[in-house]
Amino acid sequence: MSENVVHLHKPTDPPAPGTAPTVLTVVPDAPPARPVPLWVRSGRAVKTAVTHETTRATGRAIARHASYTFNGGRIVARRTWDGKTGSRYERMIRAAEAAGNLEAAEEWEERLTRFRAARHHRRMDLLHSPVDAAKGVAVGTGMGIGGLVALGVVMAIATKDVTAVVTPLMATIEFINLMITIVHVVWGPLISLGPFFALLALWAVGSKQHAAPAWALPAKVRNSEGEPITPSIVVKALRDLGVPALRNAIKEMGDAGASMLSPIVIAGCGVEVDVTLPSGVSTNEVQVKRRKLAENLARHEHEVFITIPTAARTVRLWVADSGALDEPIGPSPLVTDETMTADYTKGKAPWGQDLRGDAASISLYQRHLLITGLSNQGKTAALRALALWLALDRSVEFWMGDLKGVGDWAMFNGLATKLIQGPTDDHVIQVTEMVEDAVEEMNRRLQAPPGTVFPLLVVIVDEAQVAFMCPAVDEDKRPYGGSKAKSRYFTAVRKIHNQGRAVNVLMWQGTQDPTDQNLPKLVREGAHTRASLALGTESQARMALGDKAVDGGAAPNLLRPGLDQGTLVVASDGIAIPAGQASITVRTHFISTDDAKQIADRAKALRDGVTTLHVIERGEDRDPLADIAAVVGDASRVLTQDVLKRLTALNADAYGKWSFIDLKRVLDGTGAEPYKSDGRMVIGRERLARALANRDSQGSASTSG
Repeated sequence: MSENVVHLHKPTDPPAPGTAPTVLTVVPDAPPARPVPLWVRSGRAVKTAVTHETTRATGRAIARHASYTFNGGRIVARRTWDGKTGSRYERMIRAAEAAGNLEAAEEWEERLTRFRAARHHRRMDLLHSPVDAAKGVAVGTGMGIGGLVALGVVMAIATKDVTAVVTPLMATIEFINLMITIVHVVWGPLISLGPFFALLALWAVGSKQHAAPAWALPAKVRNSEGEPITPSIVVKALRDLGVPALRNAIKEMGDAGASMLSPIVIAGCGVEVDVTLPSGVSTNEVQVKRRKLAENLARHEHEVFITIPTAARTVRLWVADSGALDEPIGPSPLVTDETMTADYTKGKAPWGQDLRGDAASISLYQRHLLITGLSNQGKTAALRALALWLALDRSVEFWMGDLKGVGDWAMFNGLATKLIQGPTDDHVIQVTEMVEDAVEEMNRRLQAPPGTVFPLLVVIVDEAQVAFMCPAVDEDKRPYGGSKAKSRYFTAVRKIHNQGRAVNVLMWQGTQDPTDQNLPKLVREGAHTRASLALGTESQARMALGDKAVDGGAAPNLLRPGLDQGTLVVASDGIAIPAGQASITVRTHFISTDDAKQIADRAKALRDGVTTLHVIERGEDRDPLADIAAVVGDASRVLTQDVLKRLTALNADAYGKWSFIDLKRVLDGTGAEPYKSDGRMVIGRERLARALANRDSQGSASTSG
């Protein structure tokens, strides 16, 4: 206990009269710091030393090199055992039997028999070798001594010196003595260093095979991302997959687990290999372990694709080069080739590249289309790329509804006959009526004389989920949206799916985040070509592509939202899919809005001019002459048949049943009557303009009068 110290504070000046005297203050000293016990300081030092990175690195290095030496010895012993016994052949036999390849099993058994016969012959030779060796030494020694004496005799005769007879023999004895002396000198250090060199050799074998625990390996070996895919790596990845039957089968096979694998071949920006699974292992047991398999192969999950080929009990692995799928694939041929045209019936649209790096093109002939995926994954760009290619076929007509309305399809103004853009219920009503008009056009074509050929009419609705979810109802209480038989949009789409392709009326839809509410089952199953970008769940993948494609390995739900933009999983007979697979993964070319405008301008140059209607008007009095002028637009002249089609698109109620006679009746006496050009009846824009001007001037004159 510390003592109190009295501090006397002496004032500098004497106290003034009446003031208090100086007070003595007792101030206790602060207690002295207690010394930290030695064992506490030692514990902290030990803890710091253990957690220090240098200490940890040193420990890993010691464990690593010790493991190299120990496991190198195991490897050498295993190799020696394999060389001296028939264990290698026995493993091969078991592997062939596990794979069901009896012919290979018989061949390896034959090799084992030959090996055992040769080994028995060598052992029998060893029994007689000492006697043969002794005889050989005796004969050799006698012949050697006799030869040396004969050589000495020759030398003695030549030199006339009798002592020269033993000179060769003595020289040989001295040489042998020298060799014995050298061995005696070297033998000691050799005995001392021999074990060191043996351990060094074992260490070299272990280090070459990286035969140490993963935590003890150097960082560049532990992080072996991107290392080449070899048979041994694939076998190890399958062995460590966590499937007991597969692990045990591979363990029985030993190193012969590679017999499960086909040759590993380069496939685009990766490699491909077929794996024949042993008996008792099903393909779906491997499919559901995709992430673990990818990590075992030192890849990310999105860099490994597992599909089911036609061969039984086989999975096909495609493993990308590390990081290759994050690289862009280059511009679309639509952008780079300004002379490209399209052929709806025989051509294929350039859409992108498959995982092998080959061009992926798709036929659109008489195929309804559905593209779905999460928001902002490239759905509109993928759908628009197909429409831009098809627009280069001048015979194709487009009716479009963009229920997002932000201008993604604005470049089709002057190219599409109808273009409705906007997200409101009014826009949904307009799009629904447009699809219903397409149904009427389909019915008209179906009732045409047999053999009549019709140009393609493509009805495109982007963001179709807005139409299905629309709550608006008409005057008869029929809903525009929904998935029931009373739904006008649902019913119209179903009718086109049922019969449209027979008369070249096709329905293309793009939709987000598919569910039973915003994409009814009957509608999604009516599409011949189904494609999906990244999705959230497997159930959504089944809605987008169907059970067959998902069961065959299609997994858009495993694509990375935001990172795999523009990557589609496609199920269609219009695109080349490898044999035995139900789908193909396509990395689509991205066509920017500016490039899309340029392509659309090229498509417009192929046509005579198209007047795009942005609103479908119904139930009002019409001005036929003004409507005819409106549908002719800026074209110098338009075929009368095209004028009738455009009038029907403008207002089906007013002009849907018009014929050439009705058109002629309206124009007779106006100065804008149809006339022939190149042998076909046309209507001229300038004549219509004069007729309207004359009518307006006459109307004004009569009003003023």
